[in-house]
Formats: sequence, structure tokens, C-alpha cells
Amino acid sequence: MKITDIRITDHAIELDPPMHAAWDPDPRHGFTATVVRVETDEGITGVGSGDTMAGFDAHRHHFLGTDPLGMAVQVRRIESVAFHGGRFWPLEAALWDVVGQAAGLSVSVLFGGVADRLPVYASWCSVQSAERRARDAAELEAEGFRAVKVRVDPRDPEPGIASVAAVRAATSLDVLVDLNQAWRMAGDVRPAVELVEIRRLVRRLAEFEPGWIEEPLPYDDVDGHRLLRAENPGLRIASGEMCDNRPQLDALVDALDVVQTDVVLSLGMSRTRALAESLAARHRRFTPHTWSNGLGLLANLHVAAGVGAGPYLEFPYDPAGGWTPERRDFLLAEPLRPAADGTLAVPQAPGLGAVLHPSLSDSR
Repeated sequence: MKITDIRITDHAIELDPPMHAAWDPDPRHGFTATVVRVETDEGITGVGSGDTMAGFDAHRHHFLGTDPLGMAVQVRRIESVAFHGGRFWPLEAALWDVVGQAAGLSVSVLFGGVADRLPVYASWCSVQSAERRARDAAELEAEGFRAVKVRVDPRDPEPGIASVAAVRAATSLDVLVDLNQAWRMAGDVRPAVELVEIRRLVRRLAEFEPGWIEEPLPYDDVDGHRLLRAENPGLRIASGEMCDNRPQLDALVDALDVVQTDVVLSLGMSRTRALAESLAARHRRFTPHTWSNGLGLLANLHVAAGVGAGPYLEFPYDPAGGWTPERRDFLLAEPLRPAADGTLAVPQAPGLGAVLHPSLSDSR
């Protein structure tokens, strides 16, 4: 089998009302997504999405005419061109989609087949009043969700802390907390909150026994992460979602309890599988970040189910903040939704099992 073409198309929807993300100082009035299609001489087409693929056109020729089934070589090829361009991991997802279709197997099975569904946690994106979050959490619990992630802004922590307390009091959900201090949106030049303030904030949050505290510090501050773990025994520290530098990630992993690399934004599917297996041997958790779109969520779901990630998979979902499955999954024919027991099923069709929206050309 040979690759005959790699096509990249950009798609967008308007967000009215806008989406409010705690990690972005500006409300989002639109949502864009890039679709990668790998076409082969045997009529199989694989699809992927996640990062923008900006700059890939200059490197397309390196892949044309090569074997899409030789994934070890393809991953090295993606890494070689990424050094001169961007993060092209959506291409790897599309290649795995081809491999799965050719083999007649779900990608999750190719990655180990540990699970065919995973419990999900609702990942909120915005800071809301405590009263609103108590109601939202009760609704999630009634829908079958087992956990929820609450955003706490370290620059103005009181509303977030109040929401953590309200959710804990109103439900039996496992409460996860995200401080969003590891990286910045383009153009956001605000420095991270200093370590002494984060130490004080984490001690307060620890009183509510959260499932983890996420991204309390920038990736480079490995010693700071170690200090937080030492000062708060029994409290898990999570991070790594956008870390695409493997030496930096290896150093950071030793200071974490939960690693969250996103397979279409940071490390790729194959490298993440190897990382997840090494984490299991070191008694640490792996569960990926999934904030991209429906195709990106699917790629992360396949890897997570294949390696047995957990205890939950991130499910971006915050109607109060303007983020719904319909918006997130506008590339797909139908939005992904968890079952009544709070689990998200892995598509059992060969490959990623993605069915694109009819408005996208060459949908399948």
C-alpha cells in the first residue's frame, strides 16, 4: 500500500454566544478545526484532526509514495519534519486510521485493547458562581458522570474555591481541579503566579480532597512540582498535556502522579502509548488531555482505551461556558456522548471509526 495524497482542509463555526475559557483572556467567537485525509492506492482514506498542521505543505512530498502501514518509520518521519515546522500529530492519527481499516480492527485494539469503554469526567472550561456549579454538578451526576473538573484561577481563586466546595457539598462526584498555569495562549504575556502563592492555594484546595490538582506550575519548574507533592502527601499532581519535548517531559514525570499528554497536540499516539506503559510500570497514572475537537477526542479515546488509561477520560463539556458536544464535534455526523453509566464507548468499526459530517466533502 502507498500514500497517494495527503489533503488538509480547514473548517470553522461561529460561536454565538461565545465560549469562555479560563485559560484564554479573550472570549472565543469562533471555533476552527483542521482535517487531515491520507489517501492510498488501495482506496482506503484515513482522517485525523487536532493541531492546525500549519506549515505542512512544504513537507508533504516526504510522505507521498511511502507505506502508511510502516508506522514506526512514519512516526520518525513526522518527528523529522516537525523540527522544521509544527506539531503534525493529526497526520499520525489519520495514518493509524488507515492501518486499522486495512487490518479490519479498531485502533484501540491495535494499541492493546485493554478496554472498550472508559469512564469520563466532565471538563468544565469556565469559572462560574458556586450556586451555578452546584446545580451543574447535580445534573452531571444525574446523567451518570462520576467526576468533574473545576477551573480555579490562581489570580482570583475565591470563586473557583467556592465552586469546589459547592460541588463537593452537593454531589458525590470526584472533583478535579485545574489551575491552568503550565502554558499560555498566543499573545498572553502574563507571568505564572509565583510559587509561594501556588503553595498556599494548593494547601487550601487539598482540604476538599480533590482527585488531583492540575497544572499548578509551568513545565520547567520541576522542583516546584516536587515541593507541592512533598507538602501535600496523598494529593495527586497532574500535568503535561501540551508538553511536546520528551526530555522535558521525562524530567517532569518524576514530579507528577498523573500525566496528561494529548496524542494530537503534544506527543503523538505511538510515543504516548510507550509513555503510558512506562508510567504504569512506575505506578503513575496516564489520562490524556482531549480539548481539541471530536476527531481529536476520538484519537485520544482509542489510545487511552488501548493502554487502559484512567481512572477517567476527559470529556470537554460545559454548557454554562458555551461548550457543548454539538460545538466540539461539529466535524462529526453525530456528537460523541457518554452512556447512562458515565462511560464513553470506543467505536468498534475498523480504524478510528469516525463518521464525518455530511457538510464535509468526501465524508465517510
